[in-house]
Amino acid sequence: MLRLLAASVKRPCLGSSRRLESSRLDYDGRVNRRRDEEAPVSQAAQGYLLTLRSMAGAGQQPRTAALARRMGVSTQAASEMINRLVHDGLVEVQGDRELLLTPAGRSAADTIFRRHSLLEWLLTRVIGLGWAESDEEAMRLQGALSPRVEESIARLLGDPPTCPHGNPISEHAARTRPAGILLSQAEAGELTIYRITEEAEEDAELLAYLEQAGLVPGALATLVELSTSRDTLTLDGPRGRSMLGLRPAGLIRVLPGRADRSLFHQVPKSLRGLQP
Repeated sequence: MLRLLAASVKRPCLGSSRRLESSRLDYDGRVNRRRDEEAPVSQAAQGYLLTLRSMAGAGQQPRTAALARRMGVSTQAASEMINRLVHDGLVEVQGDRELLLTPAGRSAADTIFRRHSLLEWLLTRVIGLGWAESDEEAMRLQGALSPRVEESIARLLGDPPTCPHGNPISEHAARTRPAGILLSQAEAGELTIYRITEEAEEDAELLAYLEQAGLVPGALATLVELSTSRDTLTLDGPRGRSMLGLRPAGLIRVLPGRADRSLFHQVPKSLRGLQP
């Protein structure tokens, strides 16, 4: 049950689909480098590739122990999966033990993220599922999409540049969109919710809280108070007053004042009308 005070949200709390429910490996084999003839990558391997992509995008230097903590698995389980991904040419281990996606690994991770994002748009804006539920369903479905269906869904949705949480889908979008600032470092006053970062997406309870409070990309809010002594901040948002711990607030990016509305994708109105 969702707690009303999101300050109590703790990590790792990977209630979403990206948390592995056991340390058992389920790797389906080699990824074909030709995008239109991809061999399946297991859901477990997809989770590792996406997490390495997210950590690299956040400027972190992932190593096996940090990756295991982020994934919510043992270091041994993470090491075994990394060895498989290295064998298949998707990950490199540097001399200082830093983990890097190879060009093939980055391409695979980008493809997985794009398919996942498109499915989340479809499931949330068209079908009407909540954020946390759509994440789980998208993880189940993304491996079954062909490139043809992927492109058709993208056209149907108006080719969104971000996922529903505001994270850039492509490198071009990442380069051309503003970075925003961390909510935990924002000054008091009016602001616009800009991005729910990929690390925040991994916490299903936090996602549900933000969605319930209306603190979604494009939403206007007012930062009323930030208290380091209480480790919380207070926001007046679209659905009233909300409180967040500074740690989860550090996983959310905002823009000061009223942001340009063109930064926030909207699916075609004809599709929005299909929600039950």
